[in-house]
Amino acid sequence: MRSERRLLPGPAGCIELALDWPDAAPRGIAHIAHPHPLYGGSLDNKVVSTMARVFCALGWLAVRSNFRGVGRTEGQHDEGRGELDDLMHLVETIPQLPDLAPAPATPMPVALAGFSFGSFVAARAAALLQEHGAAARHLILVGAAAGKWPMPAVDPATLVIHGEADDTIRLSDVFAWAGTCEVPVVVVPGADHFFHRRLPLLKQLATRHLLGAEAQSQRDGAL
Repeated sequence: MRSERRLLPGPAGCIELALDWPDAAPRGIAHIAHPHPLYGGSLDNKVVSTMARVFCALGWLAVRSNFRGVGRTEGQHDEGRGELDDLMHLVETIPQLPDLAPAPATPMPVALAGFSFGSFVAARAAALLQEHGAAARHLILVGAAAGKWPMPAVDPATLVIHGEADDTIRLSDVFAWAGTCEVPVVVVPGADHFFHRRLPLLKQLATRHLLGAEAQSQRDGAL
């Protein structure tokens, strides 16, 4: 994949982002949100980069953006409010990049993914898109921030992956939240919050999920 850094104007100033381009014309645009910016989270996080590689390998343009106050992104941490505004801004503006011109007749599919604090932002973005009648094609939440931030309900088709030994976000809190929206949780035995030495498995789980979901969508469309 070809990766590049850019600065784009946003609601609170410039937003720094990495664009990971697939070999051919993108089949859709995937936005991957990083962990808490006050605790070292950035677009270079290994879980975030792993998810970007998954989407890119499957033909998606992967967008990793720094939250406010991280790297060259302007503004200050806003506890999820401004971060959501920035993500929604990118969802709207990335399809207008000259690199993607001419614009397709129908909007490009959007996928969302998030890790830790980023899962909170991504899940809220998915809820907003659903309200606007433009639901995300895929939603993947890794280390879902249940119990830390008010996670919204998500579609049961969402892929939720959590480490059994996560001591940052308790698995019991994730199960409690997941039960309210009847979404399954994939538990990785022995994995900590950052999935040390489990990134290859994380990549496999996400790849299988996306391939399966796309295949199911094609079958449904053929009926």
